[in-house]
Amino acid sequence: MSYDFTTRINRQPQNSSKWQGMRKHNPEVPEGIVPLSVADMELKNPPEITEGLKQFLDNRILGYTDAGEDYYTETVNWMQRRHHWTIDKDWLVLLPGVVTAINVAVRAFVQPREKVAILTPVYYPFKKTIEACGCRTVTSSLINQDGVYSINFEDLETKLADPNVKMLIFCSPHNPIGRVWTKEELMKVGELCLKHDILIVSDEIHFDLILPGHEHTVFASLSKELSDRMIVCTSVSKTFNLAGMQCSNIVISNPDLRAAYKATMSCYINGHLNIMAYEAATLAYRHCEGWLDELLELLETNRKTAVDFFAEHFPKAIVSPLEGTYLLWVDLRVYFTDQNEQEEFMTKKALLFLDEGYLFGEEGSGFERINLACPTSLLKESLMRLAAAYQNNPAAA
Repeated sequence: MSYDFTTRINRQPQNSSKWQGMRKHNPEVPEGIVPLSVADMELKNPPEITEGLKQFLDNRILGYTDAGEDYYTETVNWMQRRHHWTIDKDWLVLLPGVVTAINVAVRAFVQPREKVAILTPVYYPFKKTIEACGCRTVTSSLINQDGVYSINFEDLETKLADPNVKMLIFCSPHNPIGRVWTKEELMKVGELCLKHDILIVSDEIHFDLILPGHEHTVFASLSKELSDRMIVCTSVSKTFNLAGMQCSNIVISNPDLRAAYKATMSCYINGHLNIMAYEAATLAYRHCEGWLDELLELLETNRKTAVDFFAEHFPKAIVSPLEGTYLLWVDLRVYFTDQNEQEEFMTKKALLFLDEGYLFGEEGSGFERINLACPTSLLKESLMRLAAAYQNNPAAA
């Protein structure tokens, strides 16, 4: 590889959120332990971004700044080049993050006590955001057949038919299970939403992170009718490890929907992003496609490494096929009697800091979400701690 995906960075002095969280779980964790939890990468950023930002700072005044034409051009070109999705710059609404964008959407289009549907297990801020807005969550559980997940369309339609359900927050690719939905699946979901007049918020933050053999379809690209009833949430943050820059592109093609969205947004947040966010995103989309292609090779290597590890050391574990994202979903219920015991074992004995499955809904109890966006050597070391800890302290039969 021409890029550095092997160097390890000690992020403890950098006040990394997940490293701080690791020490809250276990203040006695020794040096050298790296958490594989929250979805940012334990990898160096693309040098084109870091070097570009250094040059950018040499001649800039860091005052209030709007997105320039370069930002819009590179974003629109990326969507077309990488996703075959033609958008207009006027469709873009810029916000610091996707969770913020979802919050604005719920406040704009769902009244307190009305309902929002989600497909579980799913990224836990969905439910938190819905409830923080005074609305109610309706869950449709995904079907899990030996680790392979699918949508229960009969149950989903039953939930969407409730006249109090006004919105579906849809995750594509799906976090935490790693599914890349097919065009056929997306069309079925879209048809149900159109039938029951449900607004779709499609969280596609991981849409650049698609593993070999799979293809992501932007939900809104399927038809104008669907696009007119949809808010698509995208970002450079997962793709290029830029979460700290706080920069997301929310795509709303319907002008009336977009105007209503912006009206609500103006009540809660100003229209300016971080000046560095604009530049980092522009640099990423203009110069870093080669870095992303090599990253995907690393993720495929790490996926195989993890799958082989569980087959050898935990043969009864069920590893869901990873199609998109860099987050591996593993069912370890056969090895532990309850989720509290499991979490205690991971954080105190194995010194393995993951995102516990129960965070994503009751369907995730007994599962672990493992962040594979790290040097392969680090992943191997982390997993071998799990094997050694279990061999010395078996938690269950």
